[in-house]
Amino acid sequence: MAKNKSNNQLSPFSLRLTFEERARLEKEAAGLSLGAYIRSRLFDSDAPKRRTRGKYPVKDHKELGKLLGELGKSCIANNINQLAKAVNSGSLEVSPDTEQAIHKSCGDIRWIRNALIAALGLTGESSHDS
Repeated sequence: MAKNKSNNQLSPFSLRLTFEERARLEKEAAGLSLGAYIRSRLFDSDAPKRRTRGKYPVKDHKELGKLLGELGKSCIANNINQLAKAVNSGSLEVSPDTEQAIHKSCGDIRWIRNALIAALGLTGESSHDS
């Protein structure tokens, strides 16, 4: 094996791949680094698995797509900005309808947060849950 003279480590090995070959490897790796995936394919499966922080943290792509679709259809950011301006200027009339709309919006934002947490495979436990 070729060793790097300066620090006595193994030198890297490069492999040229076509675009299609690389895309296939990345798809088959399914979140593993390419190096870890290639090692697992080349060497004995009894070799110790390297700990990696997966490239693709999404656990539920369908749920994430649904969430992104809902966000695309919404005007949440604009509406919250308008509410903040109205509150700051003192022009927000808080009627029962306004209060109900604000509560509904909070519920919608909570749903988006929970759906995103689920799609990413995270836990939603925090002091901000209500």
